Amino acid sequence: MNTTPILVLGGTGKTGRHVVDALVRRGHRVRAVSRSTSPRFDWHDRDTWKEALSGVGAVYIVEPDDGPVPLGEFSRLAVEAGVVRQVLLSARSRDDIHVALKGASEAAVRESGAEWTMLRPAWFHQNFTELPMFTESLAAGELRLPTGEGREPFIDARDIGEVAAEALTAPGHAGKVYELTGPQSLTFAEAVALVGGATGRELRFRAVSEEDYATDLLAAGLPEEHHEMFIGLFRVIREGRAEGETGDVREVLGREPRSFAAWLAEDVEVTRGG
Repeated sequence: MNTTPILVLGGTGKTGRHVVDALVRRGHRVRAVSRSTSPRFDWHDRDTWKEALSGVGAVYIVEPDDGPVPLGEFSRLAVEAGVVRQVLLSARSRDDIHVALKGASEAAVRESGAEWTMLRPAWFHQNFTELPMFTESLAAGELRLPTGEGREPFIDARDIGEVAAEALTAPGHAGKVYELTGPQSLTFAEAVALVGGATGRELRFRAVSEEDYATDLLAAGLPEEHHEMFIGLFRVIREGRAEGETGDVREVLGREPRSFAAWLAEDVEVTRGG
């Protein structure tokens, strides 16, 4: 077993737990941290950073969804603490808001002085079973989004975890930007139909206008100032700018990424709620 631990931020989260699993399978020691673990890690409590970083050689960085964090400061401190390699979960975003946000995050890691790797994944397969904005709608039988017939190359979060583990531990990934997609682009209607077929539920997808979706967001309690962030993401898909698979998972792992149908077949008990 490799004795130098690897720090995984958000170690119990959507991608972090899969990074942890992949690292453990490879025989690495892992320090998985969050606001509820011991040691505790809180982006806004700098006193928690030192213990989390103590003695680690690499770190997987994922930012929270609830606002900006001092990523540049943390990334520089990590280098001062002896961290050699940093892998950042970014996003394969094409809309202006996320391009600006993720561009700033990537710049902060690049400028830290560490060896860096950027991961830019497409939307996750697991969003259909774990993302509240999808699961709450699907619980009522219908997912309404302004994506039209646009396609998205959904990726399995387990593949993201395995790519991250390779980038954290193997040579040859420093300075690389990986755009991570699944093997096939699907419309949201096709994805919802696959989920319904796998779970035995009657699920529908309804393509709505941006104006109707904004009304839905307001009814769900999302402040109006945040509407454009979500609408912009789906506009990119509707306009066809998200479509297109890459070979980056195959390049890193030496195999094809898992398909949406394969994920459902393997995790059908999870998607059924069992």
